[in-house]
Order: sequence, then C-alpha cells, then structure tokens
Amino acid sequence: MKRAVFVVLGVLLADQTIKIWIKTHMYIGQSIKVIGNIFQLYFIENNGMAFGMELGGSYGKLMLSVFRIIAVIAIAYYLWTLTRKKEADKLLVVAISLIFAGAIGNIIDSVFYGLIFSQSYINELAVLFPSGGGYAPILKGRVVDMFYFEIINLHRADAPTWLPQFLFGEDGRWIFFRPIFNLADASISVGVGFLILFQKRFFKQVSPKQH
Repeated sequence: MKRAVFVVLGVLLADQTIKIWIKTHMYIGQSIKVIGNIFQLYFIENNGMAFGMELGGSYGKLMLSVFRIIAVIAIAYYLWTLTRKKEADKLLVVAISLIFAGAIGNIIDSVFYGLIFSQSYINELAVLFPSGGGYAPILKGRVVDMFYFEIINLHRADAPTWLPQFLFGEDGRWIFFRPIFNLADASISVGVGFLILFQKRFFKQVSPKQH
C-alpha cells in the first residue's frame, strides 16, 4: 500500500505543480525551448482525451468527464484489492498506480480547472482563483498540456524519395512526435507499457494439476 500511495501522490504533486505553473506563467500557444526544437514547453489546452485528442462539443466533454470518474473508481478498487494481496507483484502495483495517478491528474483539470482559473488567452495570463469566477462550470474544465518533442521535422521536398508519403501531413512536413501531452498522460502511458511488456509475469495462469 505504501508503494502505491508514494507513486500516486508523487505523480499527482508533480503533475499539478507543472500544470499550475504553466497555466499562470505562459500564454496559450506560447512555447519555451528547453533543448532546442527537440524538447519544448508548449502550452495548449484540450477538451478531450490524452495527447491532445478531442471529443467534441459540450455534451461530449461532459460525458468524457463522467466516464473518467467511473473509470478511476474502477481502477481505485482494483488497486486497493491488489495491495491487500501479500503475493501481489510489486511492479504490477506500480503500473496500476501510475495509470490511476495519471487518470486522477487529468480529472482534476476537467472537474476543477474551469472553476478555479480564469480563461487563458494569447496575450493574457490566467489567474488562479479570479475574483469574477472561473471560465467554465464544474466538469467542463480543459486539460493543460505542455510537453512537445519535435524529434524529427522534415519537409517533403528535403526528404529521401523512399520515405512513404503518408508520413507527411497536410503542411508537407513529417514531424515526429506531433502530440503535445502532460505528465499525467505520460504516467498512464508508462503504466500501460508495463502491463504490455510484463503481461506474462503479471497475469500468469496456474496450470491445472494433473491427475
């Protein structure tokens, strides 16, 4: 249980600290180069799922928030039952804790950020706990994203002819990795990655006894 609590609280504290700093110190659409163009802080907000994907409309946003809450309750129950087993795999506990923490991190944005922040604009910083109230009602806040890794940025005209054309977007560029994400997204991805890589270890089946 202590391991799960440590992972969840650590991810949540780091995730929310970064998001609050970004929201109150950067304009929407602003970027800060950390390692050239390879790693940037690029502030965007989205109404939808991980890595900037969208689920359109006010109704879609509300349904997504409700789904997230239900999913988190289910994950929390599984994590609680897992930590009560003495033989539970420690890495499996870490993996589920990472997924749980990431889901909670983005839920906080969706549920509360509209209430506690003012709107972010291109030339105006958001304010935490504004006197006039937040920019959206409960469950309709936007998720803050900021990590952008432009590992490859290649124009079609400069690319080798053997590269598949589907790699290039409408702007004629192949940019890898395009999605902008946050620490909560990364936490979920790492947790899911552990489940995929070590699934045989985590979910090994016990062979029936031979008679």
